[in-house]
Amino acid sequence: MESFVLLIATGGTIACTTNSEGALVPSLSAEDLVHSSGTTEPVRVYDALRLDSSAITFADIDKLRSLTAQALQDPQISGIVISHGTDSMAETAFALDIVHDDPRPIVLTGAQHAADHEHPDGPGNLAGAIAAAADPLRRNNGVLLHFGGATLPARGLLKRDTHALEAFTLSSERPLPRPAALACTPLAAIHIPILRAWPGADGEIVDAVTSMNPDGIVIEALGSGNVGPGMGEAIARALDSGIPVVITSSVPYGEVTFAYGGTGGGATLGSQGAIAAGFLRAGQARIALATALANGVDPASAF
Repeated sequence: MESFVLLIATGGTIACTTNSEGALVPSLSAEDLVHSSGTTEPVRVYDALRLDSSAITFADIDKLRSLTAQALQDPQISGIVISHGTDSMAETAFALDIVHDDPRPIVLTGAQHAADHEHPDGPGNLAGAIAAAADPLRRNNGVLLHFGGATLPARGLLKRDTHALEAFTLSSERPLPRPAALACTPLAAIHIPILRAWPGADGEIVDAVTSMNPDGIVIEALGSGNVGPGMGEAIARALDSGIPVVITSSVPYGEVTFAYGGTGGGATLGSQGAIAAGFLRAGQARIALATALANGVDPASAF
């Protein structure tokens, strides 16, 4: 039996061309993408979605989780590639990684330049992703991203630049350990907003969100995980009402650590039950919290 790589296409810039109004829209199929890549690896294709990744919902994540799990039941598949927009690629990669328990790699890729750009980067990115998915040495590494010549793990992944071809990096200096995979439980019904802190922020927005009774809240804090006193008081009220709160940081690199006292300091928030996101930034922290809640496990175990 000849093994093959499965390409699941979801749209994104890699599949975009310019329409009559001068706007980029996803128009290329998975078959079109494979043809443009010039790969010599055996590849089969599946068109799952065709949208901008800024529009991807938890329901779409559920679909991709289900598709990849079903596909990996086929022993002929050596690995899976998902072509995806860059806006939420880090979130989707992590959403797949946190439930991925198969040794074969899932590799996400995309592009900064559209397919009809003078110098498209999508074909090279896709060819590299297909090669990585077919490589036996990539087994047992979880979900990966191949982009701009680099292959990176999903956990701690972030988009560092809006236009550079080497668009992705890690929030940590080295790859992070992967905890045991959680069950692939649907996320579509879970509601977790992300709130951004700023210097001197009061608690008004946190209180308003708390009154909506979300399943959880992610706070994109300042520094290593701190907010102003007013916001800190509101986070305490949210925690007292039974809403799990995860504290991440607006700083691109480094770990969230609860060190500072005061009403909005990380040490105070942690003592009240808030969860430090570690190296996960807001989008991935939201995915981790949602997946833990969907599985009914301690949210802190996902970080």
